[in-house]
Amino acid sequence: MNKKEKMIPGFGLIILIFLTGCYKPVDTSNRNEESGLFTKTIVVEGTVRRYAVYIPKGLSDSPHPLVFELHGGGIRIEDMTGESGYKTPYKLWMGLADQNKFIVVYPEGLNGSYGKPTWNDCRANATVSSEADDMGFIRALMNEISSNYNINKAHIYVSGTSNGGLMALRLAVELSDKIAAVAAVAAAMPDSSECGQPQNPLSVLFMNGTNDNHLPYSGGVIGNPPDPTHGTVYSTGTSVSIWVNFDGTDTIPAVYTYPDLDTDDGGNVIRYTYANGKKGTEVVLYKVNGGGHSAPSIKERYSALFERSFNKQNHDIEMTTEVWNFFKDKSLK
Repeated sequence: MNKKEKMIPGFGLIILIFLTGCYKPVDTSNRNEESGLFTKTIVVEGTVRRYAVYIPKGLSDSPHPLVFELHGGGIRIEDMTGESGYKTPYKLWMGLADQNKFIVVYPEGLNGSYGKPTWNDCRANATVSSEADDMGFIRALMNEISSNYNINKAHIYVSGTSNGGLMALRLAVELSDKIAAVAAVAAAMPDSSECGQPQNPLSVLFMNGTNDNHLPYSGGVIGNPPDPTHGTVYSTGTSVSIWVNFDGTDTIPAVYTYPDLDTDDGGNVIRYTYANGKKGTEVVLYKVNGGGHSAPSIKERYSALFERSFNKQNHDIEMTTEVWNFFKDKSLK
């Protein structure tokens, strides 16, 4: 049974205000599929779903990790991969894949009530919604990629931002037997959930800005301005505690403060690592002091126009690098 898809107009790295709405499908018909970026479709229960996959050069015959990157509400896969021409931290996954020999998949959600892609996450009290079998979609993609490439099934990871981060947390709950770790950026656990409880310990990373004006760091009603129809979330601290308790990690974290490389971005980043969980799991919080509703990036910096709606983007860390460093030693056990 499909759960309702929770969609938030203007939420996410959402409909990025600099997107024009002019969208042209990417023609991949004459690309060499040995390596590179390819846009594909798959049919899930009669519905055509889009995704992009990046295959790095020089893959050996040995099994490779698989990373899913889930977009925020209102974002298309071309905006994630950089093919639309806009700034995007998410395209940096492809360089990391080249260096570390893993495969990246950028799935795309179905259009919601405002006509742009969204994900079906676990918020039970969000009423601005439409239905989509996103769990079936992700499962089908796992099977599809694994049937075409040599995937190490103990090393499947999911990262997502905003609505995509909430969807990553849903996958942590409902696919804890398939996924070794998830990263939720600008996202938190829903305090009214349609999902059940995770069955297996897995590692979870949160990367949230304290000045997020769309998903409040202290929890509560989502949206700018807050709109009860968009649902509610726990605070970042409570979200971390939920996974610390479930995974049975240390309750006192190791703390590391990153150098403040850009003193004009509104703050700095502090990492809290809760280690020694069951089956080798850990929970990590990146507290982005002064950060808004966006993924931190040094190389891919959003515009001042973007920041007027979503607040400051941090430029002291590279989100994709930090998340991969978290993922790379995690294994499904």
